[in-house]
Amino acid sequence: MTDPTAPPPAGGALPDGMRPVVEMMMQGTPHARALGFQLMDVQRGRAWARAPFRDDLVGDATTGVIAGGVVTALLDQVCGVAAMSAQSEPSSTATIDLRIDYMRAAAPGRSVLAQAHCYKLTRSVAFVRAVAYDADPEDPIANATAAFMIAANVGRKPGSNARPPRKPK
Repeated sequence: MTDPTAPPPAGGALPDGMRPVVEMMMQGTPHARALGFQLMDVQRGRAWARAPFRDDLVGDATTGVIAGGVVTALLDQVCGVAAMSAQSEPSSTATIDLRIDYMRAAAPGRSVLAQAHCYKLTRSVAFVRAVAYDADPEDPIANATAAFMIAANVGRKPGSNARPPRKPK
């Protein structure tokens, strides 16, 4: 029997049934959908996402740089996906703590990418590190550390607060 509180292996296959849950987490969360976030890849305890450049996401028209709030939301979202994917079974998560250190502005006119790794999973908390970048993760826009409550909505079906995208009229 495996220890459910043991840290997840670095990468690897997701547990059965987890991929649709994490995809719904990205596509069904209203703010992630409104900001156009895209899940690029997900493995056990790891996630990669993208905030595509759009003019309406620019924080200052004179710079052409995606707003810092979009970067914050992307980091929170990708950290949550990594925390979810680290679990043996789908379970709700909620952000307890999110610390972001901004190092520079994104390059003008560029999408922002993010990758996250859940490095420690306990019975009730997932600990995650992430980086946002526009070209190279070694030259980050921002670094994040986060903690997520596991089973935040005990008794509710995972994804019950997420809605699939609306079809255009």
